Amino acid sequence: MARYRQESLEYHSGGRPGKIAVVPTKPALTQRDLSLAYSPGVAEPCLEIAEDAERAFLYTARGNLVAVVSNGTAVLGLGNLGSLASKPVMEGKAVLFKRFADIDVFDLEVDSEDPEDIIRFCELLEPTVGGINLEDIKSPECFYIEEELKRRLDIPVFHDDQHGTAVISGAALLNALEIVGKAIEDVRVVFSGAGASAISTAEHYVLLGVRRENITMTDSHGVIHRDRTDLDPYKARFAGDRGARTLAEALRGADVLVGLSVGGAIVPAMIEGMADPPIVFALANPDPEITPEDVRSVRPEAITATGRSDYPNQINNVLGFPFIFRGALDVRARAINDEMKLAATRALAELARMDVPEAVERAYGDERFRFGREYLIPKPFDPRIMLWVAPAVAQAAIDSDVARLHIDTARYRDELESRLGRGREVMRGILNQAKRRPQRIVFPEGEHERIIRAATRIVDEGIAAPVLLGDVEHIQSKAGKLGISLEGIDLVDPMREAEKCEEYAQAIYRMRQRKGVTLAEARDRIRQPLYFGCMMVQRGDVDGVVAGEDMYYPDTLRPALQTIGTAPGVRTVAGLYMLVLEKEVIFFADTTVNIDPDAETLAEIAVLSSGFVRWLGIEPRVAMLSFSNFGSVRHPHAEKVRRAVSIVKETHPGISIDGEMQVEPAASGKLRGEIYPFSDLVGDANVYIFPALDAANIAYKLLARFGGAEAIGPILIGMASPIQVLQRGSTAADILNLTAMAVVDAQERRAGRLPLDERL
Repeated sequence: MARYRQESLEYHSGGRPGKIAVVPTKPALTQRDLSLAYSPGVAEPCLEIAEDAERAFLYTARGNLVAVVSNGTAVLGLGNLGSLASKPVMEGKAVLFKRFADIDVFDLEVDSEDPEDIIRFCELLEPTVGGINLEDIKSPECFYIEEELKRRLDIPVFHDDQHGTAVISGAALLNALEIVGKAIEDVRVVFSGAGASAISTAEHYVLLGVRRENITMTDSHGVIHRDRTDLDPYKARFAGDRGARTLAEALRGADVLVGLSVGGAIVPAMIEGMADPPIVFALANPDPEITPEDVRSVRPEAITATGRSDYPNQINNVLGFPFIFRGALDVRARAINDEMKLAATRALAELARMDVPEAVERAYGDERFRFGREYLIPKPFDPRIMLWVAPAVAQAAIDSDVARLHIDTARYRDELESRLGRGREVMRGILNQAKRRPQRIVFPEGEHERIIRAATRIVDEGIAAPVLLGDVEHIQSKAGKLGISLEGIDLVDPMREAEKCEEYAQAIYRMRQRKGVTLAEARDRIRQPLYFGCMMVQRGDVDGVVAGEDMYYPDTLRPALQTIGTAPGVRTVAGLYMLVLEKEVIFFADTTVNIDPDAETLAEIAVLSSGFVRWLGIEPRVAMLSFSNFGSVRHPHAEKVRRAVSIVKETHPGISIDGEMQVEPAASGKLRGEIYPFSDLVGDANVYIFPALDAANIAYKLLARFGGAEAIGPILIGMASPIQVLQRGSTAADILNLTAMAVVDAQERRAGRLPLDERL
């Protein structure tokens, strides 16, 4: 916690304080716009809703709005911090809702510990929102609050602390039992912990088929049994009479252990007496009740799961609540009932049995996922989860008569896919892959403050092993003044590496002697950190280079081309930007290198860009842009684009490409089909190749500045080794993203695969 304290505080306070904002979804620029948004025009939808309350879903945001409600009495593992101190957590929950399921959230912190106040508050809130997510409310009050709200309200109410773990671990349980060949009605389950999550999980297991009499629950006083007089009504549901009084006794002969208590609560000796093979879900966070290593030290055949991402089978609530609410909201459900939670569990279990796409495996460092002991449930960042869970929940709502709308779930799945697109997942997948096998990346501008800061973040994130070039004492002094640790960062002063300088200078001389470079000039160049860094890559002393923070782009690219050069068979390089929009990701090239490319160069840029996009797991649909549409204007600028399209179609017929065309028909497959039905390109383009550098550079900057796009890049494609060139004034996030690109590129090459931009 301490190491993240300052970074976390800066993250939450930087720029506009907090993590969320309200954004208008309709134009509000003109007087007419304002007259429609407010008085007098707003009276019309008000009258419509007064006549029929269901029309609120048509004319307002209610149908996509969830209230996250807390009183702060059980904040994470921190206890009763109060309502105000819980607000950062509730804003964080809002971010997850939006990020994973495109659901808008109002976070509402209620300053009362009286359950009746919470209930009344939510009752008064009902007309505002389409659903309520209760969060961080202590047990046993949380049970009563949820039960009352479900009885009184006509919208979905879901306490994630109770049901999230139940839904996700239930999927893992179903699959674990299938693997070991045991019937769910026969297994004995022991719970370590008897809080809200444990009780709700046990109730969910009963719905799945576990017999209530086969469940033993323990709390800090031991086994919950019928002779105890300190039980609340919720614990009393699981008071048995098997005779066991301690957790160790209860585990003898048990098939399943579910830990929802505290780290270290279970020792290996307790696992030894479990049935063969034991199923152990140790879900306390951040430290499990017992680690998988300790379980396997006494029972090697055990199947384990935890709440942590560094072990297989992570039970993570983010697999559930965003998609449960998505499905519930989209059929205007009146509740989230048991049938819907069971549907979510079974959908997750079924998805884990499916073949895992290469793009998902790549996001986890090419780890192979196949249904089995170490892959019981999908990974949290698997983009398919939305497409499985939300439709299953929606259908269950329809079948159980709590849905106001009946929908075609097959068509609904297509709508979901287009709603979120891939943009949200692409960069996260690259970062995750980089973390799996970090590579050594050199930063020639190692004395620059922003590079030093970024390097520490890169180490903290586990993305790469940074090597900073520069005066070592100067870097250390600057880091000390900034209060930054240089642990995990290598410092190299080229001026003190006489032997390496001579080796690199000789290599440059051999490469450039017939291009006018003398040995003396080579020795002079190698004293420049950028040449030194590029030669470290060229000679295999590091895996990649990221440079350009304090230099003009051409001044950075030139030494890289002179030392590293282009990939075999490639005659040009190009800069590509990935632009992440709210619901999609698109790619622009060439944004940084070729000022006025000829037809052959444009064709090569299109091929390289297509290969990179395909590597990301996105099917490239390439539009070659112009001011002309398919010969509508006869001009040399349009002609070169037409020629480039012909070259690509001839040399790479597998690429979906067409042009020359303007942006409107490129971006809209429907429009293009109506006006130009002969076009070979199917669907909306997602890769845009510009006819000249000025157009591409201006376009991406306008889209980033005024269109709200997150611009990731420039990604340099076509080089012989991993190198990424920063734009001057790059942010820490820019440096982090391009470092991850360089790392992943190095991983692919080290594994003997093609560079990212040659995956065709």
